Amino acid sequence: MSPGVDLPGASHLVMAGGVVHLDPESAVFEAMLDGWAVQQRARFLDEDDTIKPRLRLVRRFAEFTNEYPWQWQPAEVEAFIVHLRNQRRNFAFSTARNYQNGLRLFCEYVTDARYGWPVKCLDAFGQVPAQILHEWNTVTHSSEYEGNPERRPLSYDEVQALFDAADARVEEIQARRRKGALAAMRDAVALKSVYAYGLRRQEACKLDLTDLRRNPKVPDYGRYGAVFVRYGKSSKGAPPKRRMVLTVPEFDWIIDPLDHYLEEVRPAFSPGKHPAFWVTERRGRLSLRRLDEAFETAREMAGLPEEVELHGLRHSYVTHLLEFGYPERFVQDQFGHEYASTTAIYAGVSDEYRNRLVLRSFKARHAHLWEGQQ
Repeated sequence: MSPGVDLPGASHLVMAGGVVHLDPESAVFEAMLDGWAVQQRARFLDEDDTIKPRLRLVRRFAEFTNEYPWQWQPAEVEAFIVHLRNQRRNFAFSTARNYQNGLRLFCEYVTDARYGWPVKCLDAFGQVPAQILHEWNTVTHSSEYEGNPERRPLSYDEVQALFDAADARVEEIQARRRKGALAAMRDAVALKSVYAYGLRRQEACKLDLTDLRRNPKVPDYGRYGAVFVRYGKSSKGAPPKRRMVLTVPEFDWIIDPLDHYLEEVRPAFSPGKHPAFWVTERRGRLSLRRLDEAFETAREMAGLPEEVELHGLRHSYVTHLLEFGYPERFVQDQFGHEYASTTAIYAGVSDEYRNRLVLRSFKARHAHLWEGQQ
């Protein structure tokens, strides 16, 4: 395919011909960014989560180098990553890789002859862009999990302490006759739901009333038999993944709090016809930030360590399902992962559970010895 073909993001489509720019370098750079954004939109990548952060990264790198893409060299990206590491003590491997991948993709775009930028730069500046990231200056992906090792599932006692603290906050506000008791009740039930269904923040905040489902196999649960998650984490260029999370017997304690919230707490917000499950005092949808704040407040009141995060409740969900003895495939489907290996990364079964497995295996293998001791 030759230059000039109307590919989304091609240089001749984002730069008007015959125009003399007062600052040609800046004009070409801005056109490159506009073209790259168009190319990514054509691939159905998410605007806010993917495209805009990538554009900000490229601008940030350009400011760091004080040069344009057709002038960049590999040494500059190496210096950029070192600079970031020096600025942030806990600069993660995964963050470095994301930055490097973003810059690599931009370089792939501007060096691809089909988009016309090499010819445009050669004619205008006598230089062409080059790929500045290669196997010798990028982070290798050598481990399945590269997150902060301090992040972990909560134990049963920690989960209980967190929920007790969230409930105590409601009582404290009511005792002082202050505003905010309804919001505190909502927050407490929302945190419990994140754990009881293994939800991500976005999945929880974007729940609607219609996402509560009945499970005909368990009619006793009524409308709380399952939760339909419509905004699961998406793959690049794909819509959000959907899944049905069934209410399991070990977590059916969530039914009473949910019912109380729907019957008494939510109507007190006067939400009208707003479809959101979790509503605010201003008749809007609960935000990610507000959910984070609710968790952090409960964590502080419960005296839990700072490394325990809201996402840890999701880790706890998968861990505890496995400890309850549910098959790995069932846990994987509930959790919303395509591969079992990904789910396994989130599991952190306790020593007590593993000891029970060892004892069960020992009994099965040496049944005659075990029976003789009884």
